[in-house]
This record gives sequence, structure tokens and C-alpha cells, in this order.
Amino acid sequence: MTEKTRGTAVPLFPCGICREVVDEIGSLTLFLLDSVRLIFAGLGQFPKIVRQIYFIGVQSVSVIALIGLFTGMVMGMQLYYALSVFGADGFLGTGVALSMVRELAPVLTAIMLTGRAGSAMTAEIGVMRISEQIDALTIMDVNPMRYLVAPKMAACLISFPLLTAFFNLIALWGGWLTGVKLLGANAGVYWSRVSSSLDWADIEGGFIKAIVFGVLVCTICCFEGYYTHLRSGHAGPEGVSQSTTSAVVKSCVVILAADYVLTSLLW
Repeated sequence: MTEKTRGTAVPLFPCGICREVVDEIGSLTLFLLDSVRLIFAGLGQFPKIVRQIYFIGVQSVSVIALIGLFTGMVMGMQLYYALSVFGADGFLGTGVALSMVRELAPVLTAIMLTGRAGSAMTAEIGVMRISEQIDALTIMDVNPMRYLVAPKMAACLISFPLLTAFFNLIALWGGWLTGVKLLGANAGVYWSRVSSSLDWADIEGGFIKAIVFGVLVCTICCFEGYYTHLRSGHAGPEGVSQSTTSAVVKSCVVILAADYVLTSLLW
């Protein structure tokens, strides 16, 4: 698309940047498809997947519990004060439940896992790349994608939804702790509103978001580490640090953008 300026065609969009964006999206898509395909490459993948589930999922439980607790407590306090102005503090359970299950739980869980596990995945694969360990795997006829990336993808597909559900439980308890125990809302009304306001569509939508976020985070973080040697202007440890920073920033931005798209489609 161009516009005429004094007889000269001037491009409205910088074609070089557009080409780079399209090229990176295409590379990410092929990288994702390859990693998903290799999850089912053989029974030898199962022990690797279990180890990655322990690293990504089990070791993140304490962080998710802490963030979920304080997020629920803050939401309980803020919603109680806002609803009490209109005499509607009985709807505290509804507000906390819907805000957590639909939006905050999958988004905050994905962002926390990006910072804790995603950055580690990028750094691990990036160090292996610059130290030529990935090249050594290729020479030994071991598929690096199958050995390094596919187990992480499977672990993310399992860990993200489970940790999102755990976040929801802790956050609802945190909202009860603040709203009922500290501010005096009715406990029976709180839990009744929680159970009556949540439909299966809300829970299902939260799990769909968690799965999509897990796929996006794993793809971006592993991709940045796997191709860290191609980062122009940076080599060695500096390239790994740049790739790790880029992976975390891109993942967080993509999580928020995907959240908007999924919210528009699901509700």
C-alpha cells in the first residue's frame, strides 16, 4: 500500500520490519508444530516430561500460592469497599470468582511461570547452543528438538492449567479471608455467590487460556534460546542474556494480547 507524494510512491508501512515480523511468526509456527509432533516420538519421552513437570509445575507451586493468596486478598478488599458503597457487598463472592477464573488466574499464572520457568528454559537452551552442546547432539544423531524442546512443551501443556486451577482456589480463599474475616462480610453468602455465579463456560474458558498461554510461553522461550547464536551483534553469554530478556518480554506481551483475543472469542 502506497501514497503518492509529489509523483513518488512512498510506502505506508516499513516493508523491512513487516517482512521480519512475518518471518519470525512463520519460524515460531514451524518451531511449535515440530515440538508438538515430537512429544509423541516414543516412550523415552515420558521420563523427560516428568522431570520437566517437576521443574515447571511442582517447583512453581509455592510462588503461585503466594501470588494467588495476595491477589485474592487485594481483590476481596477492593471489591468489598466498592460494592459496599452501593449496598451490594453480598456480591463480593461473584466479583472475586469471575475476575479470578476468567482473567486474573490464567494471566498472572502465565506471567509468573514466564519469569520463573520460561527464563530458565531460554537460558538453559541458550547456554547449550553457545557451548555447542546442541551441535554435539546433532552429530550423535539425537534430535535436539525432541530431546530439549518437546518435553518442555508437554510439561507446559500439563502444568499451566493445573497451576491456574490451584491459583483460583488460593485466590478465592484469599478473597474470603479479607472480605469475611477482616471486613465482616457474610461467609455463607460469599461461598454461595461463588458457586452460583460460576458456570462451566467460565471455568472452561480459563483452562483454554491457560493451555494457549502455556503453548505460547514455551514456544517463545525455547525458540529464543535455540536460536540465540543467530542474534546479531551479540555472542556468547551476552547473547544468552539478551535472548532471555527478549523471551520474557515477548512472552508477557503475547500473553496480554492473546488474553484480549481469547476473551473476545470466549465471552
